[in-house]
Amino acid sequence: MKTFAPKKQDIKREWFVVDAAGQTLGRLSTRVATMLRGKHKPTYAPHMDMGDYVVVINAEKIKVTGLKATQKTYWRHSGYLGSLKQEQFEKLLARKPEEIIKHAVLGMIGHTKLSQEIGKKLKVYKGSEHPHGGQEPKELRV
Repeated sequence: MKTFAPKKQDIKREWFVVDAAGQTLGRLSTRVATMLRGKHKPTYAPHMDMGDYVVVINAEKIKVTGLKATQKTYWRHSGYLGSLKQEQFEKLLARKPEEIIKHAVLGMIGHTKLSQEIGKKLKVYKGSEHPHGGQEPKELRV
């Protein structure tokens, strides 16, 4: 029996919508990362981008467990001396809730050249509206 090697023209991408309202950040992120990577498909190949597009709505209604809401800190650095910025989860949730989900999901995908390609298929929105209605996304339950 021959080993199956998928080709670019064999890849069929779908669009999914995930409602983040009331969902736990980690559990939602693992499911979305799996869909983006394409591991849910029987034709999965680790060297290719086989994943689907995922649209996450209601990012401002995400939950975390325990004391993470007050103790979790996000860091960023521009590369210049003394430019390390840190922000608490609560403040970042109020300011840019999309960044919380993007940070969690992209952190679960391997840090390679392929991950940049995969990351472009993640769309996160603050409210319940999104501009991807034309793609007729399916609802994904987490």
